[in-house]
Amino acid sequence: MVERLKARGLLGELAAEFAGTLILILFGVGVVAQVAAAGIGDHDSIAWAWGLGVTLGVYVAARISGAHLNPAVTVALAVFKGFSWRKVLPYSLAQTAGAFVAALVVRFNYSDALTAADPGLTIKTQGVFSTLPGNGTLDVGTWAAFGDQIIGTAILLFLILALSDARNSPPAANLAPFVVGLVVVAIGMAWGTNAGYAINPARDFGPRLASFLTGYETAFQDQYGQLYFWVPIVAPLLGGVLGAGLYQVLIGRFLPPEDEPEAARVPGKNAYEAV
Repeated sequence: MVERLKARGLLGELAAEFAGTLILILFGVGVVAQVAAAGIGDHDSIAWAWGLGVTLGVYVAARISGAHLNPAVTVALAVFKGFSWRKVLPYSLAQTAGAFVAALVVRFNYSDALTAADPGLTIKTQGVFSTLPGNGTLDVGTWAAFGDQIIGTAILLFLILALSDARNSPPAANLAPFVVGLVVVAIGMAWGTNAGYAINPARDFGPRLASFLTGYETAFQDQYGQLYFWVPIVAPLLGGVLGAGLYQVLIGRFLPPEDEPEAARVPGKNAYEAV
């Protein structure tokens, strides 16, 4: 009976990760398709739609699975926050599956527009589904993009831990998903040049695979013809652990335990004053 309940619990968590990531990608990849194929919108609309996609995806999944929606988040939480390593691979697969299905929906919906804008389904619109060094237009090398993804994902995880740590000053009234969405908007506006701010292996690989299976023959390559798909997988995983580790070193280890009196949590206030 206990094992059945555990299985049902994990199934629910995986369903939530699938659904939350699906919502994220419907908005994120959808807005890039709209901009690239129809010229409706610009970089700012892309950044805002990705951020809103994150917010809505987190609201969908948070109660059931914690709404990781990103293997880099899942791995970092396993390293530093006691998340079960047994769930890391299932969570990552569910996230990637959600991203894959969402990308197929976008590909189907914008099929005519994408074909009109790019009849050969080339590098011109490949960036709708997956990231490229320099967004496919600037002369940015593989290792520059790799470093960019480490930095961007480190920023993401550092701030996610800061915003979700009950010992810190987390957003109240269930506003955390909204603020995390703003973090993604900010990363998109400040860290989108070198590698398109994938900062999420599932977000990149799921749509990349969907585009490859639906006509984008060069989906796993960059504009230079080199295999690139591994960069937005490996670099975010490393960056996530780095960012979470920096949070623990610089902030987390100095915060009071959750059971400490509230007075001790006020900066500069002596806990004994409340006695």
